[in-house]
Amino acid sequence: MKRFFVLKIMMLFIVAAIPSAGLFAQDTKAQKKAEKAAQIKSLIESKNYVFVAQNAFPMGGRMRNITPDYNLTVSADSVVSYLPFFGRAYTADYGATRSPLDFKTKSFDYSANPGKKDGWDITIKPKDKRSVQSMNLTVSSEGYASLQVTSTDRSAISFNGYVTERKVQKKK
Repeated sequence: MKRFFVLKIMMLFIVAAIPSAGLFAQDTKAQKKAEKAAQIKSLIESKNYVFVAQNAFPMGGRMRNITPDYNLTVSADSVVSYLPFFGRAYTADYGATRSPLDFKTKSFDYSANPGKKDGWDITIKPKDKRSVQSMNLTVSSEGYASLQVTSTDRSAISFNGYVTERKVQKKK
């Protein structure tokens, strides 16, 4: 009888411990999500981040997977775009071999507004690149992002990817 009672008490402890382990896992997951959202918010507010493109969606074309080498780097004083272009060009410069989305500018308008559900809607308008009218970046609180590029002389193109911290290269 005593053995049965001890076994019953052990079973009660095990049954009581199982739900608390599940709650602990949920707390950890929610905590990690909150930390990620805070990190992304900090990056957006400091204007110091990189949008890494994973897929390109040309207007009227098929989706293309692209290498993570293609990105849009945003800092407080400059925007560096190294993105491919697939689509239709209405006019093009003679002998141009680089993508029209491969540029660096220090003259641009930048606005970041809170999104409808969560995240941010960011608009970047380069002033010295006549072919790029605007770059609209939508970033979720988890860091997933979508970039739409509107051009004056080319069809629109979109990119999906994610936002990450900008790595500052140390000078040697």
